[in-house]
Amino acid sequence: MKHPIDRSSLKLLLGISLAVILADQITKALVLQALPHAGMSIPVIPGFFDIVHVRNPGGAFGLFAGQSQAMRAFFFLAISGIAAILMTVFYFQTPANFRWLRAALALVIGGAIGNIIDRIRFGEVVDFIDIYVKNLHWPAFNVADSAITIGMTLVVFHVLLNRLPE
Repeated sequence: MKHPIDRSSLKLLLGISLAVILADQITKALVLQALPHAGMSIPVIPGFFDIVHVRNPGGAFGLFAGQSQAMRAFFFLAISGIAAILMTVFYFQTPANFRWLRAALALVIGGAIGNIIDRIRFGEVVDFIDIYVKNLHWPAFNVADSAITIGMTLVVFHVLLNRLPE
């Protein structure tokens, strides 16, 4: 069932997606300015949380990091682009009264575009949030990754329960 593209739907999509993209790119620029070399870090909460400068040539958790640069660029730009397009199609097919689901899809779209920008600019993604306990580190991530994770969690919640909290 098609749903018309109305102003409020477009405003929600653009507002959330652009906010994610801007927050992602601004925080990455600040990290690159404060920590100009990969591997540098600033402890925020010692023993738990650091701001780091990490370059991720692969996907989530470094997936395909060992592949050639050309293979990674093609694969991740294609996958990210297709995902952003599909999420946009799903967004406009989602009934207007499912605002939380639309917001979740907009988070995913904004996150995907934020990481696409890095892949175009640098050939890899800049990650900077390092959460750890002693020597156990969660893979470093960024604002775009967070938006994708939160958005997809809400989408799964919606699918499993057929609704999102009001």
